[in-house]
Amino acid sequence: MRLNTQSFQIKGHLYAIVLVFTCFFTKQASAQASQQVRPRIVVTADPELDDNNSLIRFLLYSSDLNIEGLIYASSQFHWKGDGKGTRWFVPGREYTRFGLNLCPCESWRWAKDERFIHDAVDAYAKVYPNLKVHNSNYPAPDDLKSKIRYGNIEFDGDFSKDTPGSNLIKSLIMDEKPGPLFITAWGGQSTIARALKSIQEQYEYTVEWDAIKKKISRKIVLLPSGDQDDTYALYIKPNWPDIEYRQFRGGPNYGYGAQLRAKQENSMYLTPSWMKENVSERGPLGALYRVWGDGKQMVKGDMLDYFGLSGYTNEQLKKMGYAVWMPVQEKGSWLGEGDNHTFMNMLGNGLRAYETGSYGGWGGRMESDREAVTNFLIPADSTARDTSANAMATALGTLNSQLNKSANELAFPNFFPQAQLDFAARLKWSVTPKYAGANHEPTVKIEGPLHVLAAAGEKIRLNGAVLDPDGNAVSIKWWQFQVGSYPNKVVISNPTSVQTEVLIPKDALGGQTIHLILEATDDGTPSLTRYQRVIITVKK
Repeated sequence: MRLNTQSFQIKGHLYAIVLVFTCFFTKQASAQASQQVRPRIVVTADPELDDNNSLIRFLLYSSDLNIEGLIYASSQFHWKGDGKGTRWFVPGREYTRFGLNLCPCESWRWAKDERFIHDAVDAYAKVYPNLKVHNSNYPAPDDLKSKIRYGNIEFDGDFSKDTPGSNLIKSLIMDEKPGPLFITAWGGQSTIARALKSIQEQYEYTVEWDAIKKKISRKIVLLPSGDQDDTYALYIKPNWPDIEYRQFRGGPNYGYGAQLRAKQENSMYLTPSWMKENVSERGPLGALYRVWGDGKQMVKGDMLDYFGLSGYTNEQLKKMGYAVWMPVQEKGSWLGEGDNHTFMNMLGNGLRAYETGSYGGWGGRMESDREAVTNFLIPADSTARDTSANAMATALGTLNSQLNKSANELAFPNFFPQAQLDFAARLKWSVTPKYAGANHEPTVKIEGPLHVLAAAGEKIRLNGAVLDPDGNAVSIKWWQFQVGSYPNKVVISNPTSVQTEVLIPKDALGGQTIHLILEATDDGTPSLTRYQRVIITVKK
């Protein structure tokens, strides 16, 4: 058992925090976790392989969330069809690109008896006993299974009828539980649109309508991966303009091709060796996770999913009939989790990014406009587009550079290493039956309120407290997260001490805000980081 000391000054005297018995801190960590706010959240997802990967990460953070629904959705990239021979076609979709011209067709990239959500929850059930050892707040597998529904999956953008998925969303929207209801859209938004349309049809011409519409607009927060079936643009936005729509940018790039022009400090977490050691060989959930060259295919015969193949060049794959829209990467390397940004700000890591879209966190920060863009990397107007592997590599690399540039413009920290290490730790939990066999995150507190008033020119003192449940040494630092309305930097005294002082600049205007973060990183394996945010509002 390790003891660790941290010294700091209070009123000119030297004090020491002694981190004592592991069991004490485990209880403290559990108590803090039990008090953590768990956002109510619904996932709607289509069977894109990066949705599968995002879902695995999402389930590993189910301890931080109140999961209300796991719903199959369609999109322009995946739809089931009605099984009656009805043929479907929407101009500009991917089946018109790459010289395919395959539709009208009865179904598009949807497996018979599709059950990727069921499969992920089944894998979660196998590791649940281990996960529960490391965090008591993981939900029971049967509870998650009871939340699975099929939504409006027959056709791209079709929300003409109620489905089990839309009915579940409708019931959640209409319940009386307090707080926001976060609804993700990893695929299209037709199931969400149907829930809203059903409510509109039921109440629009009643005396209750105005009150119900206002209540719903206050309650729902949409977390989209773009508008992948046009239902947001065509129905939700025109009819429900006051529903909050959080489209994030500037954060880590979790998408396809993240390794192309990745920052040096991020690239190691995308390599075959790191993925093998920390993800793909970590138990049932790791076995479901998709990496390059893994021999898998979400839908048998899908000519846009060549990611499971290995040993072929881009040109060889094209000759085999595949539409090579992304250049081949090294076998076993990162493939993509393109929907992570929708939920990574919901996590209980102390950044409190779920409270307001502009706060920012591991999922990025809310865009200033409400433009809906797809998270897929091929534009709709591709008739004259060069879809060669080299051109795609250039496009993906440019996108990644733009993401990095956006992060810099927002003074956004690079959260990708911390997010990846945290993911690795949770996968380690899933295969580790004893608490002492894995690392656990430190707990971070700021003593006193997390919203503070201060006058321009005033110096204020902030006191932090950091505990590590494993008795690991913890390094700490205070830093300014420049997402507040005060545009300039502030001076932080003793930024590596648990106690610090901050001088509120004299040019700060009344009502402006300054966001400060207390960050703590342990020296366990893998090292884990947690935060606490305090927001200072300048007095008027």
